[in-house]
Amino acid sequence: MITELRAQNFKSWQDTGRLQFAPLTGFFGANSSGKSSILQILLLLKQTTEQPLESNEPLYFGNEDSIIDLRSFSDIIHQPIKGPSLGISVSWRLSKEVTILNDPELDDISFYFNFYNRSVGSFNYQVGEHEFGVEPEAGRHVFKASTHPNRSEWVDLFRCYGVRGISTTTQKVFNDLEAAFEDSFSRIYYLGPRREDPRRKYPRKQSYPMDVGRHGEKTISTLLSSSVQQPSAYYQVMEWLRKLELIYSYTFNLTSNTEQGCELSVRQYKDGPEVGLTDVGFGVSQVLPVLTQCYCVPEGSILILEDPEAHLHPKAQSELADVLIDVVKNRNVQIILESHSEHLLLRLMRRIAEEGISEDQTAFHFCKIEYGNSRAEQLKVDEYGNISNWPKDFFGDDMGDVAKKTKAEMRRRKANK
Repeated sequence: MITELRAQNFKSWQDTGRLQFAPLTGFFGANSSGKSSILQILLLLKQTTEQPLESNEPLYFGNEDSIIDLRSFSDIIHQPIKGPSLGISVSWRLSKEVTILNDPELDDISFYFNFYNRSVGSFNYQVGEHEFGVEPEAGRHVFKASTHPNRSEWVDLFRCYGVRGISTTTQKVFNDLEAAFEDSFSRIYYLGPRREDPRRKYPRKQSYPMDVGRHGEKTISTLLSSSVQQPSAYYQVMEWLRKLELIYSYTFNLTSNTEQGCELSVRQYKDGPEVGLTDVGFGVSQVLPVLTQCYCVPEGSILILEDPEAHLHPKAQSELADVLIDVVKNRNVQIILESHSEHLLLRLMRRIAEEGISEDQTAFHFCKIEYGNSRAEQLKVDEYGNISNWPKDFFGDDMGDVAKKTKAEMRRRKANK
């Protein structure tokens, strides 16, 4: 689980400050306030670990087929004309399968890197009381460790988080650190804000993913797979669609033609006729990838969601908050979301007051833009679900609109008399 993140000179952020993460972490704020950029930092590191083995770019900025396409180093720097370095630090809790330095008691890692251009930089791991790092020196990179303070070695960088060309003993330590880094980011699954439109028929795959894809394009394949491999997930998705009052049930109709061999039929109410996914409200197809991803990713995953409430009516947005709580508490999945939904946040506040989830299991941040720089403020939530530092005009001015509407009504009624 990711516990903290900080970025300096990344896109609209001169400095995010130390952003605290929790099992359920949310970023709220106006459009273009930098919310999505924070998520992109994690996705940039994920796709860096997944770039082809023959590639050794410190950061893999991607292309049109990647999770994200950030183009180049200069495109992500906050103020490229001034030439600042890019700094990113991230802390996370190790999974039970990963052991560092043969010490099972070590369960937290902090990692920081600072790159001055696309090939020159430094990075540092801190694990317990140990530190291991790489720094540029005389045009090359040198390794230093707190365990051997008087020894340093020339090394070659491996991406932004590892080294090569080092002595065998030290390389073993770095192999552990690299494995822990890659393990953490391999657990990230991402669903973007623009989901694929529904289709009447879908190809029937021979192998089925656990990941619905960044646009939800693999949702039907994943859901069909879950009907066999994860029946509980299959029925949980259906149950939540009922609770959201979107449809009553769904079934798969299969044909022998694997190219166009699957149709998802739904019933909008208990005794209603079966119709295609394209014949019901658009919100069904947009929330289906969210629900499928929530219940089909492996336990221990980190799930990044952008606008999960898109195209849902207010009541369904509120109910979606209960989905997120259920997944965090019962599936051990960390959820990091970006949202514009007042209804979703208010339901989360209510559940904190009702002890459905504790304030310590949540971290909510409000993002805004000031003079070209993004700013983040963590919302202070108490055990009763109250926010003591609620930002001005967080979700607009509902009371102001009601008051002005009432005054306008009074003026018109008086004029009509």
